[in-house]
Amino acid sequence: MALTDTAIRNAKPSGKPSGDKITDGDGMYLLVKQTSDGIGKYWRMDYRIDGKRKTLSLGTYPAVSLTKARKRRQEARGQLADGIDPAADKREKKQARIIAAGAQFEVIGRDWLKTSSSERGEETQKRVESWFERDVFPFIGKTPIGDLGPADILNLMKRMEKRDIIDSMRRVLGYISKVFRLAMVMGLTDRDPTIGVADQLKQREEGHFAAITDPAKVAPLLRAIYGYEGHIVTRSALKLMPLLFQRPHMVREAEWTEFDLDAAVWTIPAEKMKMSIDHIVPLPTQAVAIFRELESITGHGKYLFASHRAGRPMSDNTINAALRALGYSGSEMTGHGFRAMARTILDEVLGERVDLIEHQLAHTVKDPNGRAYNRTAHLPARRAMMQRWADYLDKLRAGAEILKFGTRNEA
Repeated sequence: MALTDTAIRNAKPSGKPSGDKITDGDGMYLLVKQTSDGIGKYWRMDYRIDGKRKTLSLGTYPAVSLTKARKRRQEARGQLADGIDPAADKREKKQARIIAAGAQFEVIGRDWLKTSSSERGEETQKRVESWFERDVFPFIGKTPIGDLGPADILNLMKRMEKRDIIDSMRRVLGYISKVFRLAMVMGLTDRDPTIGVADQLKQREEGHFAAITDPAKVAPLLRAIYGYEGHIVTRSALKLMPLLFQRPHMVREAEWTEFDLDAAVWTIPAEKMKMSIDHIVPLPTQAVAIFRELESITGHGKYLFASHRAGRPMSDNTINAALRALGYSGSEMTGHGFRAMARTILDEVLGERVDLIEHQLAHTVKDPNGRAYNRTAHLPARRAMMQRWADYLDKLRAGAEILKFGTRNEA
């Protein structure tokens, strides 16, 4: 049965690792796969030539429409009728264009970005393209790929290292290596000069959770979070991380039975806590609103932030992956970093009481006699602080004036 535009738009993957094929006829089909950033839809055409079965890529939907894909299928079948292998012809023409352009790194790099795009989700592809446009092509793009050596690549990486974007730098180095490997297969160079470069670069410090603590930088982060276009469950978790600043695993493993939304309280049971006592989290009105919206989606199950796998919470990497999709590297911001963000700003900018902040972080707080406060200590004051914090984040996100160091609140 021939495909329709409506069927293509509504097509969803079943979960098979290889994806789902929806045929259109004459060997052409739409391959629908789940990617890390959503759903990928790829046009393919199977054919036989010289007794061998082959597959031709016709593009990605929606960049290539159904009409355009059918036109490409017709052209390919015309080539087959003339005894021409369409896939081989496509490769030969591409290589001829590259050679004619002087085999510049940028030409081959753009070819790799295009041909490997199906391996990445849409958001990841945008991020990789952005890295090449900003950090690679302007510096080595016009150089013939065979003329580039290890020193050229090292100098390129050092530019990124100076900006202290260590995770991004190392990812970019890996992508550059793939461009060189493509050039080697095409016969345009005989080496990969990225080998050994990583050994000369700065290593990421272990045991440190990157965090943004400058309000001027927190504001665009919040706007990016509220503009996140991924799944609503992930988007809700992202919004709640700065609001509640609990440990990432506490958030992702949160269960509906722990919440009393009418009372605006989240009680994390002792068995989940390091100190083996219940931890009470007063909820600001903004958080309750997010939980109410989420309740209509996952409220029938056990976990608030349910995984696609039945009966399990979201992956422990989901929050960090979402931050990467928003353009924040691991050296800039992490899910755990929201705790440092709140701790710093609440204390140094808003002047909140340190003991209230420590209670909210689920840290042990001792009274003057050295005894740990009970779980309900200063709960009304903590509730007021949490509402002030949520209101402050709203002002930051809206672009209001950033508050300066102020008088400590003694409520």
